[in-house]
Amino acid sequence: MSDKSKNGGSKGIEIATSVGCYFDEVVGEALKHQKVGASRAAQTYVVELLAAFAKPDEAAGSALREPVTFLLRDAMEATGTERFKRLQSLGDGVLYGVGFFGEGLDRADKRYFVYVGSSAYGHAAEMLRKGATGPGVLDELASGFEGFVEVLTDVSDWVMAQGVRGQQGVVKLYERWLKRSSPALASGLAELGIVASKGARGVA
Repeated sequence: MSDKSKNGGSKGIEIATSVGCYFDEVVGEALKHQKVGASRAAQTYVVELLAAFAKPDEAAGSALREPVTFLLRDAMEATGTERFKRLQSLGDGVLYGVGFFGEGLDRADKRYFVYVGSSAYGHAAEMLRKGATGPGVLDELASGFEGFVEVLTDVSDWVMAQGVRGQQGVVKLYERWLKRSSPALASGLAELGIVASKGARGVA
């Protein structure tokens, strides 16, 4: 065994690569379920965003460090590269935050977050369009932001189903299925021997 292997160097690369692979198929299935016609470039962007936010030392902890209203204001007041970086980071943070943790938001709050995230991506895309030949990935994320939020919520369902531990975890999974009844949640329950009946909203 080489020193690099002993020190975890090659294993670290393998793990980093596998995080993207881990999410790629799940995102693809979520796009189909939500009927979001995303380009391959947009799917790859979402996969890479999930991989980045899966690492606690990455931008996930600071993306939404302040109220989104202030973050959007500060981003719009910035200039040059800093403005682009802030807008993109805000779009990423809102997309991930609402997609994964927006279950408790009421409809009005969710609409507002979608507006902010879409606006952030839209302004960032506008900066990139100068000199470009056409719309790009950020344009696609801006125009379809609400759909991509639902895609990430499906991914969140899958992550939750994969991570169920103990009776309390099973109860939480079933309670979430009662609210959403997504395929990922139903599949997770089935793996635990629980057949969720969509019509009766109960356990068969």
